[in-house]
Amino acid sequence: MPTGTPATVLDTADYEGVLGKAVRSATGEDMGRIIDIVLDKDGRPRAAIIDFGGFLGVGSRKIAVDWRSMRFTSDGKPTRLVLQLSRNQVRVSPEYKPGEPIVVLGPASPAAPEGDQQAAAPPVAPPAATPPATPAEKPPEKPAERTPEK
Repeated sequence: MPTGTPATVLDTADYEGVLGKAVRSATGEDMGRIIDIVLDKDGRPRAAIIDFGGFLGVGSRKIAVDWRSMRFTSDGKPTRLVLQLSRNQVRVSPEYKPGEPIVVLGPASPAAPEGDQQAAAPPVAPPAATPPATPAEKPPEKPAERTPEK
């Protein structure tokens, strides 16, 4: 008895693609469109690449924004993508270039992988004073020098 390839049928009300979707800021400003998604090694979305700025694709830049900074709202309408960053924050971000290290713009939160937190953390200042030595670490004391008696 032949078996077929397992498949699932999704109703169009149950899904929606995000590539090409317009992105807005929380204040309603046009932020561009999603043109790519960066996945981590486990296949989870890590960043959205947004084609930001410009007019009709001229003068636009590709910016990587943290996936966690995206909010998907429907309000009974087609899904709307809202970026929890301002247009100015995105405007000053370095451009995404495939094949180069990615600067991902977004919220710094405890949910970020440990390696990313360390890279983003400012260097820790050295302690102001060294702690006092413990008795075991003290150098041996010299006997007090005596002055000859007269």
